[in-house]
Amino acid sequence: MIIFSRQVIWMMLGITFFACNNKQQSGQQAVPDYAVITVEPQDVVLTSSYPATIRGRQDVEIRPNVSGFITKLCIDEGANVRKGQTLFIIDPVQYEEAVNVARAAVSVAEAGVATAQLTADNKRELARKNIISSYDYQMAENALASQKAALTQAEAQLVNAEKNLSYTKVVSPVDGVMGSIPFRVGALVSPTSATPLTTVSDISEMYVYFSMTEKELLDLIRQDGSSKEILERMPLVSLTLADGSLYSEQGRIETISGVIDRTTGAVSVRAAFRNPRHLLRSGGTGSVVIPSTLKNALVIPQKTTYEIQDKRFVYVLQEDAKLKNTEIEVFKLNDGKNFVVTSGLKPGDKIVAEGVGTLRDGMQIKPITLEESAAKLKAMTRPKQN
Repeated sequence: MIIFSRQVIWMMLGITFFACNNKQQSGQQAVPDYAVITVEPQDVVLTSSYPATIRGRQDVEIRPNVSGFITKLCIDEGANVRKGQTLFIIDPVQYEEAVNVARAAVSVAEAGVATAQLTADNKRELARKNIISSYDYQMAENALASQKAALTQAEAQLVNAEKNLSYTKVVSPVDGVMGSIPFRVGALVSPTSATPLTTVSDISEMYVYFSMTEKELLDLIRQDGSSKEILERMPLVSLTLADGSLYSEQGRIETISGVIDRTTGAVSVRAAFRNPRHLLRSGGTGSVVIPSTLKNALVIPQKTTYEIQDKRFVYVLQEDAKLKNTEIEVFKLNDGKNFVVTSGLKPGDKIVAEGVGTLRDGMQIKPITLEESAAKLKAMTRPKQN
């Protein structure tokens, strides 16, 4: 009976030992693998975007200098024009007639001067011989001076008439691109017209205008000094076009207004961009993108974090391989993938890189690298070969 009891006891002990051993092995196998990364400081480029309007380096309103009917449109809207190229022709007939009249007046004045010159010369000789009085001679000289003045006046009127005639050909004062043309052949135009004939925009280089807040300007001044020093230290800027694409040329900030707008509290800034392919057009819109470098920043992927009640957390790996949920403060980078941590983490901290939604505080894991995690996933998804 006693022997039987001992056998039973040993059997029970063996079963217990076997069960405990299985539990221990099961517990060891249950520790999951999770990829972790080490938080290290690095320099990152931040960008700030500002809505902007695009203007040509010169937007020149083309207005007539003389009144008349348009007889010809030489260039269509949107065409490239060169300096001195004829854009419009205004009926020149009345101005050609004015030139002819002015030329005739010059001829008359020249004849008058010649006649007065002969008279003065004759009077001078008679006065020298005391045949006439000096008064008569002086009157002849005055008549000559008057005729010369009349000639000068006639010549000036001729120049003015010829100038007005030249104004009947309206030419471009700059190289550029034609804007809209509100007038057509037969329209009566004059220098007092409220609407210009067109606008020619010099778009070889474009001015891009945007605004910065007073606070942003003060931050720049504190960082870089005076406005002149800000302009010297400003990096090249980029331009995002209205369709969301990035313009191929980079620009440089040239001016910062010295006056803050009372109504908006903003200061106007101008950047210049080359426009060799004439892709940019005056009147367009876009966004100026200004880069800045943040040194020794702690950057982590957004997928390493989770959010509870508007607070953001990460799982920090402790020395015992257990996890601690840690609240952090961050701001987003423009790439849409990463955060810059402003508080809650320090250099050298290890955080879980993937699958944070399946973790809990105090959970024990087996840390592996991202490369090991990728290799493990690849092996699991590799099709089995028969």
